Amino acid sequence: MPPVFHPVPDALAHLAGEWLVTRDVVDLGDGSEGRFAGTTVFSALPGVGGSGLLHRESGTFTWRGVARPAERTLRFLAGDEPGTVRVEFADGRFFHGLDLRAGRHTVDHPCARDLYRGEFEVYDRDRWRSRWRVGGPAKDLLLVTDYVRG
Repeated sequence: MPPVFHPVPDALAHLAGEWLVTRDVVDLGDGSEGRFAGTTVFSALPGVGGSGLLHRESGTFTWRGVARPAERTLRFLAGDEPGTVRVEFADGRFFHGLDLRAGRHTVDHPCARDLYRGEFEVYDRDRWRSRWRVGGPAKDLLLVTDYVRG
């Protein structure tokens, strides 16, 4: 039975709050596997008048048996279409658009000579997943991240 996706009319409103995160990472070139476990908090982004969220992810990433603290910060801003999002890196560079109005979205992000293809799926109010396939001369990875509302 194919998955049923949960339409999200306003991605910023849906994402706001704290999420428990697990991410499985597989290097498709050599078979190495890693895992991230932590939290992502989407909080009001200062200075954008309620039309943006600061995405702060923190936790532990274990790769090849070595556990290390890991974190990243992104900015989620209101997109051009109502309910959509413009995702930026912390320094303001564009990362990708995000449209969850159908409960599912696919996007490409070229990075140097590699291509990141992202798939986002919303299952219900409290669960969603991102899947990034990264391919090119520098990387051959699959990253699957599950989010559960905290």
